[in-house]
Amino acid sequence: MPKKTKAKKITDIKAEKPWLRKTGNVTYKIDSREMKKTILIVCEGQSEELYFKSFPVVSCTVTAYGLGMTKDSLVEAAIQLKNEEDFDEVWCVFDMDINHGKREICAFDNAISKASKNNIMVAYSNDSFELWYCLHFEYFDQQHRREIYNEVLSKKLGINYTDEGKKYNYCKSIYSILNTNGSQKLAISRAKRLYKQQMSLVCSEQNPVTLVYQLVESLNKNIRN
Repeated sequence: MPKKTKAKKITDIKAEKPWLRKTGNVTYKIDSREMKKTILIVCEGQSEELYFKSFPVVSCTVTAYGLGMTKDSLVEAAIQLKNEEDFDEVWCVFDMDINHGKREICAFDNAISKASKNNIMVAYSNDSFELWYCLHFEYFDQQHRREIYNEVLSKKLGINYTDEGKKYNYCKSIYSILNTNGSQKLAISRAKRLYKQQMSLVCSEQNPVTLVYQLVESLNKNIRN
């Protein structure tokens, strides 16, 4: 004879299953993860690209390119990349190189103006990106050509910077080399001081100056402690 089974009420079945016990409005916690900040950096050369890629950022994603273009073309490339992808910050990094004369001066100012109109920030240097490196070691307030900065870095870093400083492996290490042998904190302070003294001038007339410190400060907000 078949074994008799006891009929169960629907309410009894709910009581046996924990996920069915609650009745009425139930609020579920949604696992929402904050999206990482995205920063695009479009540079003139390899050394700048590798330097910025070396920052130990954890709370943002850095995309950097060294394109070897003219300043106007560099800004155009940044505009195109900005339109293709929604970056939180877009930066151009270039210097003036006063050795090239009046045409270079005009191109420098026009590129900065064009970038500003398209909400692109410019970490420009006059005369050389290497001024930023040198400020890790001492303060410069006199106009120098880039050859002088190369000489300073050669002495401070113990290499022939003109020959070795632009090589791939050295460029990959320059971030840690500068922080070990110099002071990024002092470099920022010195760069701010230079800019504050000249910010009322036309960009091409600001010399020596480097706004690389502004991009560095932005990246530092996202590095691991």
